[in-house]
Amino acid sequence: MMEKAKVYFTDFRTVAFGDGLPAKLKKLIRKAGIGTIDMDGKFVAIKMHFGELGNISYLRPNYARAVVEVVKELGGKPFLTDCNTMYPGSRKNALEHLECAWENGFTPLTVGCPILIGDGLKGTDDIAVPVEGGEYVKEAKIGRAIMDADVFISLTHFKGHEMTGFGGTIKNIGMGCGSRAGKKEQHSSGKPHIAQDLCRGCRKCQRECANGGLVFDEERRKMHVNQDNCVGCGRCLGACNFDAIEFDNDDANALLNCRMAEYTKAVVDGRPGFHISLIVDVSPNCDCHCENDAPILPNLGMLASFDPLALDQACVDLCMQASPMANSQLADNLKKPGFADWGDPFTNSTPESEWRSCLEHAEKIGLGSREYELIRL
Repeated sequence: MMEKAKVYFTDFRTVAFGDGLPAKLKKLIRKAGIGTIDMDGKFVAIKMHFGELGNISYLRPNYARAVVEVVKELGGKPFLTDCNTMYPGSRKNALEHLECAWENGFTPLTVGCPILIGDGLKGTDDIAVPVEGGEYVKEAKIGRAIMDADVFISLTHFKGHEMTGFGGTIKNIGMGCGSRAGKKEQHSSGKPHIAQDLCRGCRKCQRECANGGLVFDEERRKMHVNQDNCVGCGRCLGACNFDAIEFDNDDANALLNCRMAEYTKAVVDGRPGFHISLIVDVSPNCDCHCENDAPILPNLGMLASFDPLALDQACVDLCMQASPMANSQLADNLKKPGFADWGDPFTNSTPESEWRSCLEHAEKIGLGSREYELIRL
């Protein structure tokens, strides 16, 4: 029988005049075995999300610095990294991405190491990485700087997500390490249509589209989808305040999840890796949003493991046991007359999302194990 993956856990409690949370994070990752990785003189990529401008639910730079300091103690040469986004916003090229990171508090001075954008200036500096056992992706397009690193560490803000149910370690790695072309490949299944009777002609959705996928009819003052240009990324869905945009492909989210798991496998295979996830400020949507809603769940704790799949599964299980936060999207949905309780906080928060296929496919392709031992510190 295969040994269960070990996932180490600690909560966010501290004692007066004792160590703070960054120090507690250091203790957690040391206990979880990060020191067993040979980092002496090695380049160490620390993958995280710097947050979109206007969003303040992303992980604080203090947590990143704690990980950086441990890596340096082990002789490593760390850098924080993320890849450019496919959609318009503050992070679609390296210059704007770095300025966004700086404005959100991530600088070499605050985090103690350089910050590199993994896929270069325009998001085109990628490398084709074979996916062993891949069913949907044969070669993943990964940011070159990330693949050039000798050691890979993920530092994840565990949160809700409007398409994938939650954004955890697999999403941070798989979607986050994809170049702009890689992100497009992952999002390529499923395209929307616009209900003309509901469209108000406000054009907010068009401002979110980076690919010419939306065309505005000036005469009728209605928006239409250009099926040839649309990549099915779903940004327009979140931009519409009037529920006029729907996706035609019901399995689009499941296919996105499968591709995301395969991209994650491309990143982590063949080199030392370590993974950290913090269930804190659990916003209902991705940190890519230029805003963040109230948390749907309480701050539950910090977790670390060598197994990215076990880590996501452990985070899910902890969230399943937690009570919804009052005055949140999740709590409001549960109070709606006739609302169907799906039995999990992610689907209840965003019923059109889907997350189980990600963990199931990740296990199928050998990314890790969903069986784990939770070691509480």
